[in-house]
Amino acid sequence: MSTIVKQYDKRIGVTYAYESTSYWDKAKKQSRSRRKLIGIVGPETDEIKPTTKKKRDPTKPAETPNLKEMAVPSAGTPRLYARRTFYGATYLLDKIGESTGVEDDLEACFPNTYKQILSIAYYLVLEDKNPLSRFPKWSCLHTHPCDEVITSQQSSSLFSGISESQRLHFFGLQGKRRLESEYWAYDTTSISSYSGELRQVRCGKNKEDQDGHGPGLL
Repeated sequence: MSTIVKQYDKRIGVTYAYESTSYWDKAKKQSRSRRKLIGIVGPETDEIKPTTKKKRDPTKPAETPNLKEMAVPSAGTPRLYARRTFYGATYLLDKIGESTGVEDDLEACFPNTYKQILSIAYYLVLEDKNPLSRFPKWSCLHTHPCDEVITSQQSSSLFSGISESQRLHFFGLQGKRRLESEYWAYDTTSISSYSGELRQVRCGKNKEDQDGHGPGLL
C-alpha cells in the first residue's frame, strides 16, 4: 500500500513529497516502509511538481529549478504543513498544571525555561522507566509545552542551572496556594495500659509494641 507523505525542510524552506510504500520485514518481524522522492509541493497551490528526470534535448541548455522561488509564498500567505502527534495525556497534564497553579508558579520562578521544565516533567511522568536520552524521540511524537527537542546535554544544563533559592521560591508559591484549601492532619494520640477492662485501650496498638495488655493486644 502506497501513500503520499509530505516533509518540510526548514533549512531551505521547501516541502518535499514522497511516495511511501509499506512492506513486511521478515528478518525484523515488523512493518517497515520505503520512501521515494516524487516531487516538490508548491507553496500556494499545494500541487506536487515532479522531480523525476527526463531525457534532455542535448541541443538545449539544462534547466535548474529555482527552489527558493518555488518555496516562498506571496506576501500574507501562511505556509501550512501537516504533523500528527499524541495529545491526550499531555493535555491532561496541561489542565492539571493550570488548575494547581504549577505552570504559573514555574513561569514566575523560571521565566526563560519553564516550558522546558514542564516538558521534561511530562516525559518523566509518562515515561518513568525510560532515560532522558530518549526524550528527542518522544518529543517528535507528542505535543508538549516546549514543543522542541531537548537533548541530554541540554537537560543536564537545565538542571544544573536551577538554584536552591529558585526551588524554595517555587515551593513557597505552591505552599501559599495550598494553605487555604489543603492541610495535613496527624493523630499522634496514644494510650498505653496493662489494664484489660478499660474500653479506651481495647483497640489499637501502642507505639513501642510493648508486651502485656497494651492497646491492640486484647
